[in-house]
Amino acid sequence: MAARLDPLDLYDVRSLLSDEERMVQDTVGRFVDEKVLPIIGDCFDQGRFPKELIPEIANLGLLGATIPEKYGCAGMNGVSYGLICQELERGDSGLRSFASVQSSLCMYPIYAYGTEEQKTHYLPKMAAGEIIGCFGLTEPHGGSDPANMKTNAKKDGGDWVINGAKMWITNGNLAHIAIVWAQTEDGIQGFIVPTDTKGFTAQEVHKKMSLRASVTSALFFDNVRVPEANRLPNVKGLKGPLGCLTQARYGITWGPIGAAQACLKEVLDYTAERILFGRPLASNQAVQLKMADMARRITTAQLLSLQLGRLKDAGTMQPTQVSLAKWNNCRMAIDIARECRDILGGAGITTEHSAIRHALNLESVITYEGTETVHQLVVGRELTGINAF
Repeated sequence: MAARLDPLDLYDVRSLLSDEERMVQDTVGRFVDEKVLPIIGDCFDQGRFPKELIPEIANLGLLGATIPEKYGCAGMNGVSYGLICQELERGDSGLRSFASVQSSLCMYPIYAYGTEEQKTHYLPKMAAGEIIGCFGLTEPHGGSDPANMKTNAKKDGGDWVINGAKMWITNGNLAHIAIVWAQTEDGIQGFIVPTDTKGFTAQEVHKKMSLRASVTSALFFDNVRVPEANRLPNVKGLKGPLGCLTQARYGITWGPIGAAQACLKEVLDYTAERILFGRPLASNQAVQLKMADMARRITTAQLLSLQLGRLKDAGTMQPTQVSLAKWNNCRMAIDIARECRDILGGAGITTEHSAIRHALNLESVITYEGTETVHQLVVGRELTGINAF
């Protein structure tokens, strides 16, 4: 008789990974099982980011994982970075958001758009978790329209003076530096702003029902002065921040797979033990149909992200392909988390189970870095050649 399939990997996607990629997944998976899962429900309840985990996350090489080793980073491929995101989000979206922002939105622009001096100064310390970054693009009025940016930077001698505000900034009150995008006479440009600079303030956002184990902030710039040496010189215009977002969105296509797997695993265990009407809940046809549909959707998402990762590593990945996977995989995960909450019944509304926590987190994940509607319209534009924004 054939061996039973892995219920969380029906198509044996793991067999398509290299030995190194499997080792990365196993290492991060162990960290999540041993260090994250025992505390993350309480962190969510308390509205607390577990910053005590940052040194171990750094020691595992998970910050800036794809940046070359000469900058103190791990030099991994894109698929390995995706697997890191998948395993971290199996723990909690807040943890994956922390790593995504540090890696794709802060370290990546310094690597891609910065000077050699900026790279050698910041990247090794950021990889070590000694310098934490945040990414200032979204503004209070902006949302899906980043071109409508009000934050501005004006040249004053050898300095730049920044004024404005940013909103929904992950890591804002943790960060030592902010990568800030501002309008200049030369178009949108990026700046490295130390958070102890005079005139910079970060205000933590409270009363959140989502990403509670993550730091979310508003940033304010009141005549914040930075030297020309802090400008990212090698990009101008929206393609700078949008290039960073493509990197981060790529990781986000993988993350929700982990959240969905966590929810399915939980209901598989729960329904095997929960006895209703004299038999396990798992023997109920309606429950099996729901779980089969979850497995189908997780499998589709796994194959989408793996192929996207192979395209990324081949240097041929297109932003529309990222949009398709972000849209599909976030929708897959939020639907599964909600369905799992339902199967758990009354028990499903407590954070002693993970489904409600993942469902609430995914309300943010499906919205940030391009809403579902925006990604649908990106695919529509690709199909028709017509921009419907």
